[in-house]
Amino acid sequence: MMERLRSNNRQGFTLVELALVLVIVGLLITGVLKGEALIQNAKVKKIVNEKDSIAAAYYTFFDRYGQLPGDENLPTAPPNDPAGNNGDADGQIDAAEYGFLFQDLALAGIINGSYDGTPTSIPTHTFGSWMRVQWVANSTGGTIALNANCMAFNAVPADVAEQIDRKYDDGVYNTGSIRANTVYTNPAVKLVYWRL
Repeated sequence: MMERLRSNNRQGFTLVELALVLVIVGLLITGVLKGEALIQNAKVKKIVNEKDSIAAAYYTFFDRYGQLPGDENLPTAPPNDPAGNNGDADGQIDAAEYGFLFQDLALAGIINGSYDGTPTSIPTHTFGSWMRVQWVANSTGGTIALNANCMAFNAVPADVAEQIDRKYDDGVYNTGSIRANTVYTNPAVKLVYWRL
């Protein structure tokens, strides 16, 4: 009799209880992983929206003034343009002009912000580094030869750069209208160029 009482007090979890705990743990893990994927996808969409916004502003300025922002050499366009902050009107946003680009867009009232025309006075993208419009003719080794004004994003995570290239171009790091400075299998952050 005592033996039966002792065995009745040694109850463990039933299979149903164990299954329920495993289901709950699985749902929590899935929720966390899904949440991280949603955050990553939101950042990818945001960087694409940033590119689209700058491209729209770039072309709006061109439609309004007949020259590219930053590259313009018009004395009265945009309004209140500081003396000496003009480009050479050759259609290429070079290193001396990409700081002027955001200043021209802001002075024209196309974008918000305060930019002083220096190369360090440029906005940052959603992953925290700089973004700018610049002429991309060729790079070391010839992997990036777009010969066009491009939106450049510095320090983009490799998986994000690849995801953008796959979705909006050909998925190959050195061909098409979206290019990166190294192969996507290299986990280092990328400098990504996207033709305007």
